Amino acid sequence: MQMATMSGPPGRPLHDLRNLTPARVGLGRAGASLPTKALLEFTLDHARARDAVHAAFDVPAIIRGLNDLGLDAFDLASRVHSRKEYLRRPDLGRMLDPASQRLVAGRSDGARQLAIVVGDGLSPAAVNAHAIEVVRSLVPRLAADGIEIGHAVVASGARVALGDEIGAILGASMIVMLIGERPGLSASDSLGAYLTFAPKVGLTDEKRNCVSNIHGSGLGYDEAGFRIAWLIREGLARGLSGVALKDESGVQAPRSITASSTQHHKSET
Repeated sequence: MQMATMSGPPGRPLHDLRNLTPARVGLGRAGASLPTKALLEFTLDHARARDAVHAAFDVPAIIRGLNDLGLDAFDLASRVHSRKEYLRRPDLGRMLDPASQRLVAGRSDGARQLAIVVGDGLSPAAVNAHAIEVVRSLVPRLAADGIEIGHAVVASGARVALGDEIGAILGASMIVMLIGERPGLSASDSLGAYLTFAPKVGLTDEKRNCVSNIHGSGLGYDEAGFRIAWLIREGLARGLSGVALKDESGVQAPRSITASSTQHHKSET
């Protein structure tokens, strides 16, 4: 008698899965080891991640880019004195050095709605590549909502919490920190945006919202600008950020917005 066999749905070819994710799947093997090609690709991506961490932060180019967008940017630094110290002493990256404290205090001109800080973080390469384009997408969206960027700051040796001290001294209602995220083997140039309402020293991560994975193979500039602008608008309107503010901006990719479309929108209102 012939036995009946049960079979599940056909498996998906591994090459199809590799087309859907940058993760290392279906690499194969050579004996007990990886194939040479997979090993060389892993080694290359690891080297790129290390290079991203130690890349030079192009402060002059970031300042020029922000100024070209109509923002009066200035630069400052944390208490970190070297990249080696930055990696070993995260606490120093969360505090302004004394000269920068004085500089920020001198720039404070009363309460402002919003301040943007661009910090190098763990991937200066990501910031050099993406920060200005994210701000370019963000500026007209904020203008359409009547939200002014009061200050723009470029911070070297920065950790995320450095934005809290900067925002508190400036008197900003909300701070947006654009910063390089920890490089991974699939993305060494990923940018993150951290938003904090009523910034002050000592806040912890549950008080922040994060829009992450902004890079060429991740979140695009238009979608990142759309989501960040939505969180800024809602955070200011509701007077909060963090776990109490859920991203309900929607999942569809937004259309690009330009300065001319912003002016048209404002003329209608």
